[in-house]
Amino acid sequence: MIIALKPKPQHLPLIATISVLLILYVTASMRYYGFASWYQTTSLLTDSAPLGLAAIGMTFVILSGGIDLSVGAVIALSSILLAQCMAGAEQGGFNFPSYVAIPIVLLVGIIFGGSMGILIRLFQLPPFLVTLAGMFLARGVALNLTASKRLAIVNEPTFDPLVNFLFFGLNLPAIIFIVILVIAIVISSYTRFGRVVYAIGGNERSALLAGLPVGSTTVKIYALSGLCASIGGILYAIGSQSGDASVGYLLELDAIAAVVIGGTLLSGGVGYVFGTLLGVIILGIITIIPTYEGDLNSWWTRIAIGGLLFFFIAAQRVLNSLCIKNTSS
Repeated sequence: MIIALKPKPQHLPLIATISVLLILYVTASMRYYGFASWYQTTSLLTDSAPLGLAAIGMTFVILSGGIDLSVGAVIALSSILLAQCMAGAEQGGFNFPSYVAIPIVLLVGIIFGGSMGILIRLFQLPPFLVTLAGMFLARGVALNLTASKRLAIVNEPTFDPLVNFLFFGLNLPAIIFIVILVIAIVISSYTRFGRVVYAIGGNERSALLAGLPVGSTTVKIYALSGLCASIGGILYAIGSQSGDASVGYLLELDAIAAVVIGGTLLSGGVGYVFGTLLGVIILGIITIIPTYEGDLNSWWTRIAIGGLLFFFIAAQRVLNSLCIKNTSS
């Protein structure tokens, strides 16, 4: 007996993402020596960790039907704030150990994201405009924290173990990325908060009529996005052993691209955190291909990402048409 497997319409973007990733990875592995090595895999995870954390938070925001343009600036603010907290008095810092500085940075990220969520919900403001203002605010604060715009983290005994940590070739940023990814998958799929996020993105009015906590969940979504971005900034600081107020320019667009390529609908209500991981990996592969090619201009990565976005946006349009057709029938 032959069983015909017919995927549901909402699974089509994720299937397309998996197909694109397999084609990219197999092609690159066959073309470039050492591409499929464990070293390259761990390097890809490490380099993608800050973007991956921002994309995880962005996934929840987009699933709810919103947008967050501040994540790149929050990463910059978090990295330079961490460096400033641990810097000595001669550098204008506070000389805090890492176990004090890191919670401060995380708290700032939560408060910053939650404040934007409050403005969005309380005053019914467009998320695009609120988070755009948040982007300028966070970037401005980051640039004004220190005159040098970049601050190295050196001779800090509580920070060096974080930099030097290795587990089966994976450093701390890669491990934290994986752990938070697993936690985010569990939250989105198996908790009440995750179900409410999907409900808000599917139809906010219906969620309100059903008595779901739309207001508090919206604030929590943006607080979560701020938390993820601040963790991304900490991971950048660990990887580079410095804080940089200029890092993360246009990273919010890469995060949105990773989420969309990962199969999450911009209209909200449909998508998977696991798909975002695949989107981040796809962007990471596209980014490192010019390094293997040698003579390939790095701007081709932007062209490739743009082409993929056009493809997935078109796929989302087809998906919406299929959903409407199924609902009407």
